[in-house]
Amino acid sequence: MEPNKKIIWFEKLRLDDLPLVGGKNASLGEMVQALQSHDIKVPAGFALTASMYWDFLRDNDLDDAITDQLAALDNGGKTLAEVGAAIRALIGAGEFSASQRESIVNAYQMLCRRSGKIATDVAVRSSATAEDLPTASFAGQQESYLNICGAEALLAACKKCYMSLYTDRAIAYRQQQGFEHQAVALSVGVQQMVHADKACSGVMFTLDPDSGFPDVVSISGCWGLGETVVKGRVNPDSFLVYKPFLYDWHLVPIIQRTIGSKLEKMVYGRSGIGTKTLPTSQEERNTQVLTDQEILTLARWGLVIERHYDGFMDIEWAKDGDSGDLYIVQARPETVESNKDVALLDNYQLQQTGEVLVEGTRVGSAITRGKIVYRADAGDCDDFPEGAILLAERTDPDWVPIMRRAAGIITDTGGPTSHAAIVCRELKVPAIIGTGNGTTLLKDGMEVTLDCTDGAMAKVYAGLLDYRVNTIALDKIPKTTTELMINVAMPDTALRWWQLPTAGIGLTRIEFIIADQIKIHPMALLHPEAIDNTEVLEEIECITHGVMHKELYFVEQLAQGIGKIAASCYPRPAIIRFSDFKSNEYRGLLGGAFFESEEPNPMLGLRGAARYYHPRYREAFELECQAIKQVRDTMGFSNIIAMIPFCRTVKEADEVLGIMAGQGLQRGVKDFQVYMMCEVPSNVILAEQFARHFDGFSIGSNDLTQLVLGIDRDASELNPLFNSSDEAVKRMIVEMIKVGHQHGCKVGLCGQAPSDSSEFAAFLVGAGIDSISLNPDAFIAAAESVYRAEQSDIVVPAKAGIQR
Repeated sequence: MEPNKKIIWFEKLRLDDLPLVGGKNASLGEMVQALQSHDIKVPAGFALTASMYWDFLRDNDLDDAITDQLAALDNGGKTLAEVGAAIRALIGAGEFSASQRESIVNAYQMLCRRSGKIATDVAVRSSATAEDLPTASFAGQQESYLNICGAEALLAACKKCYMSLYTDRAIAYRQQQGFEHQAVALSVGVQQMVHADKACSGVMFTLDPDSGFPDVVSISGCWGLGETVVKGRVNPDSFLVYKPFLYDWHLVPIIQRTIGSKLEKMVYGRSGIGTKTLPTSQEERNTQVLTDQEILTLARWGLVIERHYDGFMDIEWAKDGDSGDLYIVQARPETVESNKDVALLDNYQLQQTGEVLVEGTRVGSAITRGKIVYRADAGDCDDFPEGAILLAERTDPDWVPIMRRAAGIITDTGGPTSHAAIVCRELKVPAIIGTGNGTTLLKDGMEVTLDCTDGAMAKVYAGLLDYRVNTIALDKIPKTTTELMINVAMPDTALRWWQLPTAGIGLTRIEFIIADQIKIHPMALLHPEAIDNTEVLEEIECITHGVMHKELYFVEQLAQGIGKIAASCYPRPAIIRFSDFKSNEYRGLLGGAFFESEEPNPMLGLRGAARYYHPRYREAFELECQAIKQVRDTMGFSNIIAMIPFCRTVKEADEVLGIMAGQGLQRGVKDFQVYMMCEVPSNVILAEQFARHFDGFSIGSNDLTQLVLGIDRDASELNPLFNSSDEAVKRMIVEMIKVGHQHGCKVGLCGQAPSDSSEFAAFLVGAGIDSISLNPDAFIAAAESVYRAEQSDIVVPAKAGIQR
């Protein structure tokens, strides 16, 4: 491309034109040229080249004046705010030359003719020559202007883009990244508007932006123009799609659908000029912005773009409200997770608990603490205390200078794919966004701890709590013959551990998904007529608003949680245990008091298998079966193995397996396997009979120890006697492994004992255990203990008896 050319149409640009038109415009040109054969729509437009920017500075004698201002910043003579304002004023006072005006207006008129309008509406976007690089995104550092209509408005917007090269945030970001200010030029992209003001728009990443998990596409969306998502003004809808199944056309691999509050939307302004922000209706707030088919289409486009660019991507999309068509309006390299050291994994652990003040969406997977400093606007960053916790209604790229000084961030609004969230990850600043009421409940000067490690909803705790950070060197974890698996309770934590070299997920307790995400007793959804409390019914309606058949809410939410967990380890097995709440725990769910009796000893009461065929719960168990069937058949996760807990008798096994088969979960059909927890002494005594009904066993060391020794595991006075290494318990474990292997069943163990005790790990290895599943933070200790045991002179019983 000619280096002195002033106007270039997108279809004439490629990625290697970045020095000429900046990263954003070069990427748009690349997509227009290379991706239309994949039916990916990109709005038409043209670029004002960097050459025009340099001409503008020279024609208005601005180079030396800008140099002087930057020197004053470097020597401390002026503050960042003073220098930024001065340079922007200098550029704003400049004028385009007659030839520049003519070039811009002629190109705009040609775009109008292409669109069939006298004066088409355009987006005017800044595109810096040090932008959208593989190592630094510069996301949101310069300005964009939407719904610009007419030649004069266009010229004014182009000049404002030039000015935005010297916003406070852009200056600070270049300093941080080590870029020379005056070596960076600004190109302007003029792009035909997608009428998303009548529909929706948002952001898409081709990986999970928090964990770096590479096998998903993450999509956020809002009503109206996408600036409310990008600038963090709303809590958007968010979706996760599993990449490897995207082209299996009979599957719907959407593993997360979260409906955000979406309290406002940006639309065209009065007389069709500029933009304005309006509150959304209640119906809009409760309605998902994209259909499942649109989610899958965007995800497939994201995958095509990722493959073309050969790297993870940060993409902006929009839906035209007139035509209903989807468009890609921007694409840039993802620069945070892509540049992490994948050989290292930081594991943060909170060592204390405290009062939870507020909750919100997490950004990052870390813990931090400090004193809250509230700010109503970005203002001057110099008086913001280093290491304080920033509290604000929202943050956008204007806040970057303050964000660089903060130890953590809390906001009322915002989504995980906003520019502010991207910057937080790049700065490695943990944030809790979209709290809704953080600025109301939290006060300036409070000492708090931010925990972004426990599930989807991060927590702000009162006080400065102790925490620990362990850095895991993944290449130092020894490889063991015994399969090491992990226990996963919550779907959102599952993606954090994708880098661990596990053999899969050995235990998922779905009662945690029910308690944390669904919150409602399943029978309350099936039989609301049994509830005579108006407040409970109203709360259930609020949670499930818009769902006609309330039981489907339970199935959908549970299926998405299970699907996310299965996705984190696919194709390795994910063992999903059906619910094992005790009656007192079920009573704690919304509406639970109307369906649960008060048992004198819930630990030995209506739990596990006995509950599944009992009239009081059978219908709810069928919903659990439907959720697993949906994950296997609709989402495609054939790696799921179902597991039945606390199965006291062989007759119970028959009852439960019969109900499962009636719900389409037939053992042996489509390679579907069913395991049983070994927790009751009868499981060991009748192991040969149980082995005819199941494909494998997972020894629950806590319950087995409790029932073998006759000790309530929750009785603190008896703690010294509660010992999984007791000879009676160990004999049970050895017998279960032996009989299981004789009948071709795998036998594993779930519990902390192998990581807490190298002797117990050695015992399990010597007994010939097939797998050990433990909490992720104990994985390294367990791997080391098991490896040492395997390298010792222990004679491992032959496993040749495991046959199919």
